[in-house]
Amino acid sequence: MDLMAYTMYTVQTIPKSPDKAGLERAGQLALNPQVNDFQRRYVSEVRRCSEMERKLRWVAAELPVPAAPPARPPPRNLSAREVNILEERIDYIESEIQEMTRNARNLKADYLSLNELKILIEKMQTLFEDHDAHRKISASIHVKQANDADGDIGHLGFIAGVVATARVPAFEKMLWRISHGNIFFKQTRIEKPLLDPFSGHQLLKSVFVVFFHGEQIKMRVKKVCHGFQATLYPCPATTKEQHEMLAGVSSRINDLEVVLKQTEEHRRLVLAGIAHDISTWIVIVRKEKAIYHTLNMFSMDIVKKCLIGECWVPKQDVYIVQKALENGVKQSGSPIPSILHHVPTNEIPPTFNRTNKVTKGFQNLIDSYGIASYREVNPALYTIITFPFLFAVMFGDVGHGIIMTIFAAVLVVFEDRFMKKKSDNEVWNIFFGGRYIILLMGIFSVYTGTIYNDFFSKSINAFGSSWFNPYDNLTLIEKTMSLAPEDAYRDYPYPYGMDPVWQITLLLSVLIELTDDGFNFLSFCHSHFRKPEAIFLQYMPQIVFLLLLFWYLCILMFVKWIIYSAANSDPAYTSLCAPSVLILFINMMLLKPTEAVEPCKPYMYTGQEALQNAFLYIALLCVPVMLFGKPIHKMMVGRKRTAYQNGVEGGDQQEDEADSEKINWGELLITQAIHTIEYVLGAVSHTASYLRLWALSLAHAQLSAVLWKQVLKIGLRGRSYYNAITLYVVFAIWAFFTVAILVVMEGLSAFLHTLRLHWVEFMSKFYDGQGYAFAPFSFAAILEEEEEEPLTVESKDANNSPPDRY
Repeated sequence: MDLMAYTMYTVQTIPKSPDKAGLERAGQLALNPQVNDFQRRYVSEVRRCSEMERKLRWVAAELPVPAAPPARPPPRNLSAREVNILEERIDYIESEIQEMTRNARNLKADYLSLNELKILIEKMQTLFEDHDAHRKISASIHVKQANDADGDIGHLGFIAGVVATARVPAFEKMLWRISHGNIFFKQTRIEKPLLDPFSGHQLLKSVFVVFFHGEQIKMRVKKVCHGFQATLYPCPATTKEQHEMLAGVSSRINDLEVVLKQTEEHRRLVLAGIAHDISTWIVIVRKEKAIYHTLNMFSMDIVKKCLIGECWVPKQDVYIVQKALENGVKQSGSPIPSILHHVPTNEIPPTFNRTNKVTKGFQNLIDSYGIASYREVNPALYTIITFPFLFAVMFGDVGHGIIMTIFAAVLVVFEDRFMKKKSDNEVWNIFFGGRYIILLMGIFSVYTGTIYNDFFSKSINAFGSSWFNPYDNLTLIEKTMSLAPEDAYRDYPYPYGMDPVWQITLLLSVLIELTDDGFNFLSFCHSHFRKPEAIFLQYMPQIVFLLLLFWYLCILMFVKWIIYSAANSDPAYTSLCAPSVLILFINMMLLKPTEAVEPCKPYMYTGQEALQNAFLYIALLCVPVMLFGKPIHKMMVGRKRTAYQNGVEGGDQQEDEADSEKINWGELLITQAIHTIEYVLGAVSHTASYLRLWALSLAHAQLSAVLWKQVLKIGLRGRSYYNAITLYVVFAIWAFFTVAILVVMEGLSAFLHTLRLHWVEFMSKFYDGQGYAFAPFSFAAILEEEEEEPLTVESKDANNSPPDRY
């Protein structure tokens, strides 16, 4: 997609309600990278919007249920006055909710303390039991409060309180150590959990009483209680005083419950009143923040009192951006128009590939490998067909393809419903994002399954086999016989796909590999636009090397299929004399003559040996051209450029140039040697890699056959009524393993191998992928990013490549 650089001269009072469709087609370039981020013009507005966003997030977190997304986007952005009103309202709502939350927490803290005190008083009689004699100690005679100033040294003091149940063992040990065993500790667990007023979590606590003697131990006990975060409560010693305090505490608890209920109801009403609008407010604030963030990238012309910005715009969308600027001027009421001016530039534009919901998944596969350079051939166009086809070659089965197609069709038909339900499940998001890829893979698998005549590992004799059995039953029982083509084959071929007699998959690996390699002409297109000299120094030697060796191997396969036949009258060209193409190719590479036994001939046609040797020598001559062609060309161009710039040659300057040329020659030669070795070895290894098409296809067929023979066939053996139950269970097991192993696991394996064949074997021959993506200003993309992480500030000085934001 052609992108052009434009400069926008915009009045200072730029409207903040631009046309969304227009802005989403422009990518902004920062014109003020030298200005500190904190010194740019609209920093205060960005901070202001960030503060409002922070407050709205806090308010949204206080809602009893998550805020629902806005039913529709706001019809327009707010004016400056309306933003001020919204900010004041957000501040008021935040203050009000904070005050209500603070009061509610204080009330809940008091409620928790009163409940703990009530439970403590209720359990006092049990805690006052003597540990040794198991009798009650008279509280009025034998116990005196520890905080009584007139306490007699002969009486015991006590401290009562509540501590977390998990800390009771350590708490008791510490009390025992600091008192040297001169205390008496009693505790009992509170059965009903209490609620933390701040976090709302359940608290497991225990009531305790510590009996001691003396003021010194009293101070030590209090310090230990403070260290273990125990809450101490004043508790009377006599039963009468305990009952009186219990009645007062119960009355206060009842009053607090009424107040808490009213407070929670009022808070709920306030939150319910803003729950409907808070999502809309968040969207408005984030859009305001994004606009001000983008305006910070503009440069300010103080003389002309206007903002100047540069952006990339697709050629065919220039009129849309121009119209958006005109609409913005009209809505702002400014008498000065905004100007869009084309700027010639030598900077490499970003890459923009238009996609839809069908092609987006395939484009993401290519972008994962590398984003295309500007005007570089985009492999996604071919991947739409080649990817599902290569997958189907390995996964070809009508039954399994139907299962995959149905699954993908459900995702496609109900895609709108699934899009509304956003999920955090990464596996589900991957499957849903590639739903159209899965759909095409399923459809292609059904097609290749019909070619293989494979339906859950079983062949279907739909048109009648072209083979017949020429042997009698006695011959077949005594020994295994093979079907000879001249004796057991009818005159007509099977109309479509493979004959059901053949229980093998078709070997198309090498043919597909050579077809895939034929797309190497795409590098010619890329070289034509970017590096014309690479046509003769890189493209031509590579394609000749490939044609004379591996395409010749492919041609030999077709020649063998054509000239050798069981019905041929010449005995040298019958099926028994058909040579191995692989052996012929190996002998060709080793310059070794091929031998044959009469009446067969060593070669397929006259002059084959001489032609093969010529092809081999020419292919070997292409290697030095690939190795030294580009370095020599670059050196010659570099010397001409240096001579032109210097104007004279001689002296120390000439020696310095010679040293630099020597270093450049070494770097260029090493780089080109790596690429040449990689291509030559890759031509061999990539051809072998395409054998995985046959290997995966065979493995898939064999696994399917094993499930049929070892599982489902067991339920089909019996003829009784009881066998129906067995068949039901066996079929369930067979269906489970079919989906889990053959569809899911084998499908993922075939998908990964298809991805490798594209990334390594196919795209590596012509695709550089060294570009950067066109990232236009988009409210939808910004709002989606904000849901996951805060908006980041991009600037040209923070990244070597310019940011693409309008």
